[in-house]
Amino acid sequence: MLRTFVLILGLLPAAAEARDITVFAAASLNDALTRAAAAYEGATGAHTVLSFAGSSALARQIEAGAPADLFVSANEAWMDSLQSQGLIDPDSRVDLLGNTLVLIAHGAADPVPLDADLDLAAMLNGGHLAMALVDAVPAGIYGKAALQSLGLWDRVAPMVAQTDNVRAALALVATGEAPLGITYATDAVAEPRVSVVGTFPAGTHPAIAYPAAVLSDAADPEAARAFLTWLQSPEARAIFAAQGFRIP
Repeated sequence: MLRTFVLILGLLPAAAEARDITVFAAASLNDALTRAAAAYEGATGAHTVLSFAGSSALARQIEAGAPADLFVSANEAWMDSLQSQGLIDPDSRVDLLGNTLVLIAHGAADPVPLDADLDLAAMLNGGHLAMALVDAVPAGIYGKAALQSLGLWDRVAPMVAQTDNVRAALALVATGEAPLGITYATDAVAEPRVSVVGTFPAGTHPAIAYPAAVLSDAADPEAARAFLTWLQSPEARAIFAAQGFRIP
């Protein structure tokens, strides 16, 4: 009996030291990753703390020493930057998801072809085109590239209302503050007050990828790796696919 009691006591410190898994993730993952994390906690008991923002803002926070275990970016460039600084474990890095880029409108709208003949300025009718920061946030970078590829950027650039992340751009369109916006398809799925006007051809912008990696100074790297592995499981992928994400 005494031996059993000692063994139980020996297990208590490990349980007491269990840590939350802190995840920094692109704002466009908000709904899907929240659902996935809840499913993971239900299956394993492991709790995650999710922090959503623009990938650029999160990467800069990590560079400044913000404590996190796992980072999921909405483009390769910000993950590449952290990797070049030795801030992620490169062996853990994986392209987790993909996405598509769409033009959205407030309320119902008829679809139009997104090509060089599109008169986007006329469609705005004096209003603004909501986009994430076009030189820093992935959704904005992809959107600017698509408009430049179609020869539309120079005319509409003065009409662009830039936001800190793609969900903020979505909110401008959802509330009617901007008649049109550029977001990911998954954002449009999550917001019933907007409709998709069209999908930008894949060749007009770099491929949209969501790389994920464990940080090199993660408080609990094994727990972070376990969660990242689970995010690639059939159960997790079903959650992401239901939100419109592409599975690599």
